[in-house]
Amino acid sequence: MPASPPDAGVSPEAGDVMKLFTCSTCGQTIHFDNRVCVRCGATLGFCVDDMALHALVPEGEGLWALAPGEGAYRFCANAAQDVCNWLVPATSPHAYCEACRHNRIVPTTDPQGLERWRRIGAAQRHLFYSILRWKLPHPTREEDPAGGLVFDFLADTVGADGTIVAAAMTGHEAGVVSLRAAEADDAVRESVRVSMGEPYRSLLGHFRHEIGHFYWGQLVRDEASLTEARRLFGDEREDYAAALRRNYEQGPPPDWQDRFISAYASAHPAEDFAECWAHFFHIADTLETARAFGLNTDPKGHEELEAEVTFDPYRAPDAGRLVEAWVPLSVAMNAIQRSMGQPDSYPFVLSPPVVEKLDFINGLVRRA
Repeated sequence: MPASPPDAGVSPEAGDVMKLFTCSTCGQTIHFDNRVCVRCGATLGFCVDDMALHALVPEGEGLWALAPGEGAYRFCANAAQDVCNWLVPATSPHAYCEACRHNRIVPTTDPQGLERWRRIGAAQRHLFYSILRWKLPHPTREEDPAGGLVFDFLADTVGADGTIVAAAMTGHEAGVVSLRAAEADDAVRESVRVSMGEPYRSLLGHFRHEIGHFYWGQLVRDEASLTEARRLFGDEREDYAAALRRNYEQGPPPDWQDRFISAYASAHPAEDFAECWAHFFHIADTLETARAFGLNTDPKGHEELEAEVTFDPYRAPDAGRLVEAWVPLSVAMNAIQRSMGQPDSYPFVLSPPVVEKLDFINGLVRRA
């Protein structure tokens, strides 16, 4: 089932809406990454206990309450750099929030480094919103020294004359997700996208893809899951370096759109899984955003596309239900983009084999 025409295009960068929140002080609509209410000036903080953004009540000594007398919280230590608005219970032994405590290497704190860190942090918190909504395991290295989740935001190697000697690599290995910090700059990320012939490249997309590799190791463990995964995606034990070399030298197979979510997914079974994992996150998160705004696609003359976003995509019983809602929404988004002279927001096709792969991932997530 096609989600949209397969024209080339780019996907939006990490946004700040999944749900809409309300300032309890003045009733103003507030958004996920807001730090201050624009109407009343209330300090805002996101609490993972109820997955909501709150107007906070000062308790003194750097502590805040969600409401008078309702517990005490402090901000993540990264709030001091203005890169995080998440809260930590006052009794917690952790200085950092659920997302930031996984960070090992962060950008520099000069103006360019801080701006990169803010953009990377916004995408990372967006990622963790979904991880926490699905209650997916995300052990730290303290909890799992061998394979706990770690993020390294890496700088390029720069020569004395300021030119890039070696670009940092984005990838995953044994729980370590590496992200090239320079890709927080739009110009850098877009130049890479064009040079690699990609229809889509974003910080949030990087996070969602690389975390897919991590969750393969976390969730595809029992024999039944592994057997089914290999039936759908192929044998992940295939020589990875040889597969990528073949992909870059020969390109994807001619029929890749019939079996894969993207050309890159056809390179290796591990990349197929990670790409599908990322799109599963894309679809659920965007559907929740549409639901928050009350969007309903009802194109006249296209009754087969009618769908109302009235369900919680984070609780979808199967991928088919997600796709039923996603097809009309993605087609509408692409049409709107074209009306503005912009590339498609979602330049991908959801073929039946891809939907089956998404359903496998939905099953993994629901069981986790």
